[in-house]
Amino acid sequence: MSDSVKYLLDESKLPQAWYNINADMPVAPQPVLHPGTMEPVTPDFLSVLFPMSLIMQEMSPERYIEIPEPVREIYKLWRPTPMFRARRLEQALDTPAHIYYKYEGASPVGSHKPNTSVAQAFYNKEAGTQALTTETGAGQWGSALAMACNFFDLDLEVYMVKVSYQQKPYRRMVMHTYGADVYASPSDRTEYGRAVLAENPNSPGSLGMAISEAVEVAATSGGTKKYSLGSVLNHVLLHQTVIGLEALEQMEMAGEYPDIIIGCAGGGSNFAGFAFPFLRENFTNGLNTKVIAAEPSSCPTLTRGEYVFDFGDTAAMAPVVKMYTLGHTFIPPSIHAGGLRYHGMSPIVSALVENGDVEARAVHQLETFEAAVQFARAEGIVPAPETAHAIRVAIDEALKCKESGEKKVIAFNLSGHGHFDMAAYEAYFNDELEDYEYPEEDIAEAMTQLPEVSVQ
Repeated sequence: MSDSVKYLLDESKLPQAWYNINADMPVAPQPVLHPGTMEPVTPDFLSVLFPMSLIMQEMSPERYIEIPEPVREIYKLWRPTPMFRARRLEQALDTPAHIYYKYEGASPVGSHKPNTSVAQAFYNKEAGTQALTTETGAGQWGSALAMACNFFDLDLEVYMVKVSYQQKPYRRMVMHTYGADVYASPSDRTEYGRAVLAENPNSPGSLGMAISEAVEVAATSGGTKKYSLGSVLNHVLLHQTVIGLEALEQMEMAGEYPDIIIGCAGGGSNFAGFAFPFLRENFTNGLNTKVIAAEPSSCPTLTRGEYVFDFGDTAAMAPVVKMYTLGHTFIPPSIHAGGLRYHGMSPIVSALVENGDVEARAVHQLETFEAAVQFARAEGIVPAPETAHAIRVAIDEALKCKESGEKKVIAFNLSGHGHFDMAAYEAYFNDELEDYEYPEEDIAEAMTQLPEVSVQ
């Protein structure tokens, strides 16, 4: 076991290929359905939104997919990212557990999102795409795609959830700096946005609504614009696996192996990127690492949603997938400051939770920010509120070790820093945040809006 607190890989250790968990999934994949016919989608239908190279990655059975050299060259601006042993946090908790975290806040935009935005921009440019459309919640994804589109000379339209557009102006400014156009969603720029505003002029928006607007713009562009998604879909999770592949090597440098792996989960991308390579070891080498997905009690998709077919967006224009969902009509409460606001979850992550390979755990908002502050005061990094959900669970697991006397190794993904999220911290320090349990009757009502699907 190493005495270091920081584990660095040089550029030669940057992964040559992404890991595709489809090759090792213990359960068969469910079909992706057309939102109109409810029949399995064809590549032709998906090609309205995505270049064929990404569609093929979405469906690929290959275990490894080579990372193109132009993508690896841009990755080198910040990858490999560091991994740390949180010794000061261990001391503060007085726990025998060893806590490690992979720091994705080292990227230029401060989160894990560029791992896929750069890849998606590359494949779109290669296919002749002129512009991309996308949605963003807190702005991490929009910032990452804006940077990537700038690198590959692509125009970008971002539909940003209105409550985040108002609460997080600096992420909006980052997107503008890279040359993107950013609109508060729901907007008056799309047919769907205008319909929402006609019904509720003060709608705070939701990620599902923003997706609907971005999908509509791409689908009606006559092929000049494609749609880019920052989470949920298989090819997005695939690109994120550089995180876990590096982490495996860094744990080897530390001379330890995790007993517990933790990631926060909204749509599933940073969680999957960190956890999937460790799940590969569980599936193929007989290891038994516990894998935990941490989500907010305000948006409890995995812990209180249903595992059913549902639309990926609010307007029912996006493909239908089988996933844990709170219902595509879900709108998160405006008091929820911690991010991770999507109504659904990655179909692959959902299937792994349903199969018992991943444990889902929901945590409250106040205890999440308490963990974020405790971590910042021990380790010096102010984490993004999303990441703080994983920190909360890591601290809880470390305190269990304190009670039992067990010396477990805990590793989590610190998916981004919180430098653009200080308004949420201010609300926490001013006692303006409150815990919120999403009402059971609201979930039940949303479940009545599910699509009728014959496939099971």
